Amino acid sequence: MQEINHKETENVVLVGCNFETDPTAFDHSMDELKSLVETAKGTVVGTITQNRQKPEPSTYIGKGKVDELQFLIDEKEVDTIVFNDELSPSQIRNVHTRTKKTVIDRTQLILDIFASRARSREGKLQVELAQLSYLLPRLAGQGLALSRQGGGIGSKGPGETQLESDRRHIRRRMDEIKHQLEAVVGHRERYRERRKQNEAFQVAIVGYTNAGKSTILNRLAEVDTLEENQLFATLDPTTRQFKLPSGMKILLSDTVGFIQDLPTTLVAAFRSTLEELQEADLLLHVVDSSNPDYEQHERTVKELIQQLDAESIPQLIVYNKSELKDDNFFPSHDEDSIEISALDKEDLTSLKHAIEEKVMEQMSEYHVLLKADEGSLLSKCRELTLIQQQDWNEETEHYDLKGYVFPNTALGHELAIRSVIEPKKVNIEE
Repeated sequence: MQEINHKETENVVLVGCNFETDPTAFDHSMDELKSLVETAKGTVVGTITQNRQKPEPSTYIGKGKVDELQFLIDEKEVDTIVFNDELSPSQIRNVHTRTKKTVIDRTQLILDIFASRARSREGKLQVELAQLSYLLPRLAGQGLALSRQGGGIGSKGPGETQLESDRRHIRRRMDEIKHQLEAVVGHRERYRERRKQNEAFQVAIVGYTNAGKSTILNRLAEVDTLEENQLFATLDPTTRQFKLPSGMKILLSDTVGFIQDLPTTLVAAFRSTLEELQEADLLLHVVDSSNPDYEQHERTVKELIQQLDAESIPQLIVYNKSELKDDNFFPSHDEDSIEISALDKEDLTSLKHAIEEKVMEQMSEYHVLLKADEGSLLSKCRELTLIQQQDWNEETEHYDLKGYVFPNTALGHELAIRSVIEPKKVNIEE
């Protein structure tokens, strides 16, 4: 078994091929790979890039680049080689055979980060399932790299099982995880159903990793979840309650950050978690306006939202980090959007009002008179509707209430029956 590396960080060399015509997009992708390695506690000591029309079948890069890679490994005392693409089992095996170093690709690196970030039982099970699904067809290709358990980048997650020795064991373990996840998913579905019965409006915060989603959740809901300037700081979903300016209470859920070329095994494994997004009534799509590649990030998230069949859910694009925004930043005006800094109180107030306006678009107007002894109904109106006007009439001893309510709820039906005006829909565009 290969000896575990006990250094605090591993020396890593990055390898990437540009198959596209846009060199800027490729540079951004390599910069992102560097950030991923740093998130995984690695130190990038060198980078090798090549322009090609298609990958070289045996080693991904050409023979000359393999020689260049070997020279860099000797010079910089490299521990790990990270490729900016998903490699085939034979490519991993061939590069490992020639260099005698751990070889991982972008997919395994992301899985590795997810493994180190998972905190909940569900998160750990989902990551392990994704890792096993990825590793199963690659057992022959990994060679000695898979025997390092817990020693460095690419070795976190599935634990002490020697994956390369027993495919049947891996398949049995995958079946066990799926069985355990079914129970967790059932619990999550019951929790969602209970929230629906309580008629709570649900907002899901989505966006590229490190866009500032957790910071926005913390500031809006006045809670303290993990905030770090790192990729995938949040892995386990968090749901909190917060009040709109009108006093109406809604639920706000933080979700795992997306990334370009997010491994399909992860999307599949985290589908139950990502269903939080599908069940939302409104999506806050957070975009980091300080990132020079913000347009690509925005497109990536929209594509993943489409893959999850959630594109029909109303969206508000939140361009975050306005205090640091890139010189070439130009926000999209085709959709509802707002520019903010999550660290600015006035901007957060503006965001709350923008959310309230998006909520109102899904509601109907009501106007009711409530008796003095109908305190319970009044309390429901304050929590579950957007009250625009509330007056107490001394002569008739009635509360005069005007506002907006979701029409397809029990409260919406009750207020429609009792409304002193003809209910009408407001500002809804198909």
